[in-house]
Amino acid sequence: MNRLRLIALSALTFWTSPALAETEHDEQAWVNLTALGSVSGDLVYFAEVQPRFGNGARLDQLLLRGAVGWKLSPSATLYQGYAHVVTAIEGRRDINEERSFQQLNLALGKPAGGELSSRTRLEQRWRSNGSDTGWRLREMLRYEHPLKARSDAVNALVWTEAFLAFNDTDWGARSGFDQLRTFVGAEVGLPGASTVEIGYLNQTINQTAGRTRMNHAASVTLWYRH
Repeated sequence: MNRLRLIALSALTFWTSPALAETEHDEQAWVNLTALGSVSGDLVYFAEVQPRFGNGARLDQLLLRGAVGWKLSPSATLYQGYAHVVTAIEGRRDINEERSFQQLNLALGKPAGGELSSRTRLEQRWRSNGSDTGWRLREMLRYEHPLKARSDAVNALVWTEAFLAFNDTDWGARSGFDQLRTFVGAEVGLPGASTVEIGYLNQTINQTAGRTRMNHAASVTLWYRH
């Protein structure tokens, strides 16, 4: 319940602020290719590639992320990971970001016949246009529900993720509410244990000087499990 309160409070603080006075919109496409599985026993990993397109189908950002983890129990896995992010800036040099992160995945039960889970991620961030270390917490709640009884071939899927920055940095991060992502779509089973998720993703970013950026993304995520 603490995670639910955190996300609700973050969203309420943002939506009731005057920052909505200036909102910039963009239509985007996000693609996520993720492989995950067991290395040996309870030692697990994931590795992902995420190109993100916007501003007229131009590649805006490329994210490469991987992590190794340990299954603490059937419902809890703890990871240590690293990410490299390249952000394209039109007319200027690209910005490179390096991230170390710690992540806890939890299965929270099966309310109303679906599956509820959470992901808590603590990030340490460094960017090529500054020297400070930014600390950020990300909290996701995810719920999926079969569209047919006794079948998981196609699931309705919703999730939301709140981002909270802990400190200001010389490269532009500001402490407090950073962004909120919300996804609505479907999870489709593929041969084996792999799945593909297709749907709409809304990304609302709290920017400086009372500005807000809202990205409307067609999102496709392929999970290759082995």
